[in-house]
Amino acid sequence: MAQTAHAPLIAYLDAQRPLPVLASLALRIAVVLVKWSERRRTRTALGQLDGHLLRDIGLERHVAYKEARRMFWQG
Repeated sequence: MAQTAHAPLIAYLDAQRPLPVLASLALRIAVVLVKWSERRRTRTALGQLDGHLLRDIGLERHVAYKEARRMFWQG
C-alpha cells in the first residue's frame, strides 16, 4: 500500500493488537474508498473554479482541467 495520510492510523492499529484478517481487509478497503471519494470531490471542485481563483492558487486553466478530468482511482 502506498504511503498516505491514513497509513499512520493503520500502522498504529496494527501495532496495538493485530486485527483479524477480515477486519484488517475491511479497514484497508474503507481507507481506499475514502481516498477515492476525496479525490473525486476535490477534482470536481477544481474543475468548477474560475480563472481568478485558479490564478490565486497558481494553476493555469489547462493544468486544472487536465487534473479535474482524471479518474478518481488515478493517484
